[in-house]
Amino acid sequence: MNFAKKIKESNRPFTVAGPCSAESEEQVLDICGQISKNDSVQLLRAGIWKPRTRPNSFEGLGAIALPWLVQAGNENNLPVTTEVANKKHVELALKAGIDVLWIGARTTVNPFAVQEIADAVKGVDIPVMIKNPVNPDLQLWLGAFERFENVGITDLSAIHRGFSMYNHPKYRNIPNWEIPIALKEKRPDIPIICDPSHITGNRDLLLEVSQKSMDLNFEGLMIETHPDPSEAWSDAAQQVNAAGLASILNQLVLRSREISDDVQIVLEEMRSDIKLLDDQLFDLLGARMKLSEEVGRLKRENNITILQQEQWTKVIAERIAARGDYRLTQNFVRQFMDAIHLESIRHQTKVMNPERGSSNGKKS
Repeated sequence: MNFAKKIKESNRPFTVAGPCSAESEEQVLDICGQISKNDSVQLLRAGIWKPRTRPNSFEGLGAIALPWLVQAGNENNLPVTTEVANKKHVELALKAGIDVLWIGARTTVNPFAVQEIADAVKGVDIPVMIKNPVNPDLQLWLGAFERFENVGITDLSAIHRGFSMYNHPKYRNIPNWEIPIALKEKRPDIPIICDPSHITGNRDLLLEVSQKSMDLNFEGLMIETHPDPSEAWSDAAQQVNAAGLASILNQLVLRSREISDDVQIVLEEMRSDIKLLDDQLFDLLGARMKLSEEVGRLKRENNITILQQEQWTKVIAERIAARGDYRLTQNFVRQFMDAIHLESIRHQTKVMNPERGSSNGKKS
């Protein structure tokens, strides 16, 4: 069966588990044997080559560890996967008998590297999972899938592992859920597996992020699992042992994808009410932009700059202070007002500089 289709049709969550890094034959066989007893685990993983941020960090044992992972799969009757970052990795992984390849976030960000790997698997019948690029760029992620499809590889799945951000107070990599949601919109055929290990960088947050991904109808999870996480050679803080993995999976609340007829009727009534409110909202936004154009005309006539920082700071402060009255978070209010402000600036620019056309380079 097509592997992506198997993920789609499996009982959620389709779970990928195993150590961040293969450290020894004993370690790989031990942890894979433990986690394979969990029915949710349907794919074993281990890092063979580890792309590290700084030199002199543990970068994996390399090809010597490939047979250990393959043996673990054979002993537990489960397919196995590892990350590949170049043509040589692909050749060695295929020769060893790896069942599924995955492309890491540091590779997805580089179209040349993705193309090299795609060319290396051309003509090979093997599933490929692609992590999102380290930066929040949907087009790069989509482009990676397209490069494999262009060489005939269509058994594709996505892995959401979050996006790099400097010194975030909670996450190692921020989830930016809107990007995998947008991927679902663009490519509903591609199943998405969430990697809470890399999003959180903290085993205590794994359940929270795993639950969020299930609530968003993701198909699976990739959770790094180690026989003794505190002693792991890489990413110790985000790994769990087999009991920890089982605990996370057992605590998940899996909600139905199906909607009964009775509930559907009520939902449609509520959605109709929401649409009316949305219509009113956009009518108001349109009216606001007309007023912004009037403001632009006044500024043009009096040779005043578009951006009045003191006024804008005051407006933002007032809206954020009143956010509780709207039942909205501070983050949403800020993003929403920033979007309105940028659109208002666009309208004022069009009025103040009509000869230059709109901001996208086309004449208005």
